[in-house]
Amino acid sequence: DEEYQDVPNVITWQAGKMDSLVLVKRSIRVRFYVAEPTLYTVKAVLILDNDGERLYAKYYDDTYPTVKEQKAFEKNIFNKTHRTDSEIALLEGLTVVYKSNIDLYFYVIGSSHENELMLMSVLNCLFDSLSQMLRKNVERRALLENMEGLFLAVDEIVDGGVILESDPQQVVYRVALRGDDVPLTEQTVSQVLQSAKEQIKWSLLR
Repeated sequence: DEEYQDVPNVITWQAGKMDSLVLVKRSIRVRFYVAEPTLYTVKAVLILDNDGERLYAKYYDDTYPTVKEQKAFEKNIFNKTHRTDSEIALLEGLTVVYKSNIDLYFYVIGSSHENELMLMSVLNCLFDSLSQMLRKNVERRALLENMEGLFLAVDEIVDGGVILESDPQQVVYRVALRGDDVPLTEQTVSQVLQSAKEQIKWSLLR
């Protein structure tokens, strides 16, 4: 979409008599391109190991339509972020928020104009949900043994690029309810439910 705005008192040069130039103060009309607001906030959610290898990846649009392009992007993003202490990066025209823990690297990707706080809320919700489900043992081996829970958690947080949930307690609770359909490896539904109940209890006591 386009938006026009009058900008007053802009000084420009204008041809005068006898080939001279004079300064003229006037208002001009400027055309701006305004980005359409959208609910489709998240472009991708990634989890890589400490060698930059993919453990989990879900892309929500066609920014990287082929696996080859996705793997190249993941390699680039890992090389640019795994040795830094920052939490936000701009890469290939995208906004990237990320965090690491032991031998895992978590990434949430959005467009260049996306609100970093919104992306960070997704990242924190995913990490905190996994932390509860894995009993704070958020590392590669534990994650690989509980991939079903990871898939369910991501689906509860983001659907088609739209953020659905940012409360990890709610995510853990819903994963436990859906766990009857997809059993959690080495983590029973009752354990996850108990973890969620404990978290809710402590939040109410604060």
